[in-house]
Amino acid sequence: MALKIIEHGSSEYQQMVALRDSILRKPLGLRFDQAELDQEARHILIGAFEEDDMLGCCMLVEENPQTVRLRQMAVYNEKQGKGIGRALMNFAETLARDRGYKLLTMHARKDAQGFYEKMGYSTSGDEFKEITLPHLIMQKKL
Repeated sequence: MALKIIEHGSSEYQQMVALRDSILRKPLGLRFDQAELDQEARHILIGAFEEDDMLGCCMLVEENPQTVRLRQMAVYNEKQGKGIGRALMNFAETLARDRGYKLLTMHARKDAQGFYEKMGYSTSGDEFKEITLPHLIMQKKL
């Protein structure tokens, strides 16, 4: 498995959008709009690949010079449980740390809380609804 930063607008980016759409959006009846996708050019886009096929992805969005937020973490359902999510998280944390960030935060879906806790993240605040699902703010010092 290869982990790498993806260039916005590339064919790899198109795979990333398709993965996120099928795992994170379509099940909720949601779609991406072009303005949202255009904004992603400013983010750190990360993909996990086997040869040319994307297995999973995530992105890092700067909140402030000390804090970066993980967004849009997704692994194809049939590929889950094989260490892809863990590898993506480790890669994202290393990138964030190397770029000087001190804190990684996220709005984690409640059903993913256990995964992130195993990765060393703690919950901050109360549960809330986002895109119709229960979420938690989770964070980890880098």
